[in-house]
Amino acid sequence: MNKHQTEFHRAIALVKDGDAAFAALHDLAKAVADPKLFTVTTIETAAGVARRAFSSDPVSYPRSGTKPIHEDDWFRQVHGEQKAFVANTIEEISQRFPDYELINSLGCQSVVNLPVVAQGEVIATVNFLHETGYFTPERVEAIHVEMGLPALTAMLISRISS
Repeated sequence: MNKHQTEFHRAIALVKDGDAAFAALHDLAKAVADPKLFTVTTIETAAGVARRAFSSDPVSYPRSGTKPIHEDDWFRQVHGEQKAFVANTIEEISQRFPDYELINSLGCQSVVNLPVVAQGEVIATVNFLHETGYFTPERVEAIHVEMGLPALTAMLISRISS
């Protein structure tokens, strides 16, 4: 376990609610991939919506924001195959996300959406955004290796504390 993982484990052991759990996850994300924008989106399959549970930029991306779930290629990859989505240009992002102009205005032209899986279902995505070409194969691998279990831990704490 590296220093950042140790710090996350210490922090997560003391949290009392989902907000604090996501803040600890954001601190780990900064150490792993230093995103310009970091969000956590929960999936409410029965309601057919995705809901933003955490945002490092609550002005541009408020925490309570929702959007309808569309069963497109992105959905099939992230939810069906449970594989991360990676795009390294704003053109790629514009093909998947209707808010691409806002994303671009924040200096972000690349994204990684990491699915958080519990009991065989995607319950959330952890979303890292940065400048064009930022998410190299090495950074994506680090996100997979270092963020998967902490993201699940933060989600579960969020669920049991709400």
